[in-house]
Amino acid sequence: QVQLVESGGGLVQAGGSLKLSCVASGNDFSNSPMGWYREPPSGARELAATITSSGYTNYGAFVKGRFTISRDNAKKTVYLQMNNLDPTDTATYYCYSRGWWGRGTQVTVSS
Repeated sequence: QVQLVESGGGLVQAGGSLKLSCVASGNDFSNSPMGWYREPPSGARELAATITSSGYTNYGAFVKGRFTISRDNAKKTVYLQMNNLDPTDTATYYCYSRGWWGRGTQVTVSS
């Protein structure tokens, strides 16, 4: 069974930064695409960023150069560095891979 465990969320002021981590187990991590999605309090779950096994990245339209996804295959971990955060980035952030979801980590950005 695949497990994805997120961490790194928290409360931050607008303009601040956070780095999310997702540790995977039970999958062939180095050959698996990984992704981050987010679900705001009153919205649908949306794509934040994805990274393929070869390191190709893709970002949601709202990111606008503020987030960076990366992976460390040796640690079976995918990261999401988030800079210049805005209150509209307030959401639960979920790690995703091949049909498996983590439980999420809450990010709250205060104005």
